[in-house]
Amino acid sequence: MTETAAQAPHEELQRGLSNRHLQLIAIGGAIGTGLFLGSGKVISLTGPSVLFIYAVIGCMMFFLMRALGELLLSNLNYKTFGDIAKDLIGPWAGYFVSWTYWLTWVVICVADIIAITSYVSYINASIPAWVPALITAAVLTVLNLQPVRFFGEFEFWFSIIKIVAILALIATGIVLLVTGFENPDTGTRSSLAHLWDHGGLFPFGASSFLLGFQLGIFSFIGVELVGTAAAETKDPHRNLPRAINSIVVRVLIFYIGALTVIMAITPWDKLDPDRSPFVTTFAYAGFGAAAFAINLVVLTSAASSANSGFYSGTRMMHALAHDGHAPSRFALTDSRGVPRRAVFFSAVFVFSAVPILLLGESVIEAFTFVTSVASTFILFIWSMIAISFIQYLRKHPERHAGSSFKTPLPRIVPWAVLVFFAFILVTLALAEDTRLPLLFTPIWFIVLGAMWSVTKRRLIREGRPLTAPVELPELGDGARHGG
Repeated sequence: MTETAAQAPHEELQRGLSNRHLQLIAIGGAIGTGLFLGSGKVISLTGPSVLFIYAVIGCMMFFLMRALGELLLSNLNYKTFGDIAKDLIGPWAGYFVSWTYWLTWVVICVADIIAITSYVSYINASIPAWVPALITAAVLTVLNLQPVRFFGEFEFWFSIIKIVAILALIATGIVLLVTGFENPDTGTRSSLAHLWDHGGLFPFGASSFLLGFQLGIFSFIGVELVGTAAAETKDPHRNLPRAINSIVVRVLIFYIGALTVIMAITPWDKLDPDRSPFVTTFAYAGFGAAAFAINLVVLTSAASSANSGFYSGTRMMHALAHDGHAPSRFALTDSRGVPRRAVFFSAVFVFSAVPILLLGESVIEAFTFVTSVASTFILFIWSMIAISFIQYLRKHPERHAGSSFKTPLPRIVPWAVLVFFAFILVTLALAEDTRLPLLFTPIWFIVLGAMWSVTKRRLIREGRPLTAPVELPELGDGARHGG
C-alpha cells in the first residue's frame, strides 16, 4: 500500500495535549525574549510607566483571549482562528486570517533561528553561524513530525526554564531589597521609592508613555497560541478556561513583578538600555555567570518561539488545505494525527534561515524589515478574533447565552479591544522605526486579495464550496453550549 493510500483516511488532528501542556504553552506564549533582552530599552524610553503599559496590554490581551476561549468552546469543530473567521465572517476572512498567520509565524520562526545563532556566537564565537541555524531547523522539523504530545513536552520544559529564570530574578531582588543592598554602580540603596523618585512615574510625559505601547505590544505575540493548541487538547472545556484565566496572574508576576524588582534595585535612569537588566540584577547578587545563564535562557526562549511558530504554521496549512485554500495533500495526516506534508512544506521556508545567514548583512537587514512587517500582521489576526466575536454575538446569541465560559462585558469588550488596536496602529505610524514597515503591510493584503480571487474562481469552476462548513458537534458531546 502506498503512503498516500495509507494516509488518505486521515485528515484529523488528535487531542494529545494535556492540561499541564496547555498551561505551560499559555505561559510560554505570554513570555517573550523581549522581556529578558529588550526590557532595558523599553524602560529607558518610558521610565516606570512601563508597568502601566504592560498592565494595560495584559488586560486587553486577557479580554481578547476570553473572547477567543468562548468562541472555541462554542463549537469544538473550530480548529484554528481561520475556522472561526470563515464561519462567522465569511470564507474570505478565513482565507486571509489563515494565510496571514502562517506567513507571520514562518517569518518569526526564521527570525528566531537567526537570533539563536547570535546567542550561540556569544557562547562560542568560533562556531560558523550557519551550523546552529542548520541544526535548529533540522531539530524543529523532526520535533514537528512527532505526535503533538512531543510538541507539548518540548514547550512544557522550555517554559519551565523561562519561569524559573523570572522567579529567580524576583526572589533575588526581594533579598536585595530586604537586606538594603547598596548598588556599587550608582551608590544608591535598593528601594521601591526609585519607582517615583527619579522624575516620577511618567518622567517623559504623556507622549513617550503612549508611544511605549507600540514597544510593549509585541512582547505578547504568541499569547494566542493557546487557541491554536486548543484543537489538540484533551478535555478543552476544563483545560482551556484554566489556561486563559491565568493570563492576568502571569502578566502581574512575570512582567510587573520582574520589572518592579529591577527598577527597585537599580534606578530606571541608571539602567544600561543595551544590556539585559536581568544580567545586571543577578550580577549584583554575586552571580558571576549571569550573562552566560541569561543567554542560555534567551536561547531556549527563542527555540521555544521558533518551535511554536513552526507548529502554528503547519496547523494553519493543514486547515487551509482542508478548505481547498491550499493543495489538498497538506490536509493529510499520518496515523498519529501529524500533518506531515504541511510540516515538510513549512520546513522549506524554515531552512531558508541558512542561506539568509550565508548571504551577509545586507540580506539580514532586509529580512529584519520583513520581520517588522510580519509583526504588524499579528494586530490583524487579533482584530479578526474580536470581529469574529462581534459576529458570534449577532448570529448565535443562544450559544453565548448557554456558554459556561462567557466573556465579561461581551457587548463592550470586543469594541474596546478594536479601539485599542487602532491606537497601537497610530503609535506605529508615529514612530520612525515602525512607520515604514507599517506602510508596506497593505502590499501583502493586495497580494492575498488576488490569491483569493483566483482560489474562489477555481472552487466555483470545480463545483466546490468556497470553504468547508464548520458543523456543530453532536449534542451528546456536551460541546454545543460548553457543558
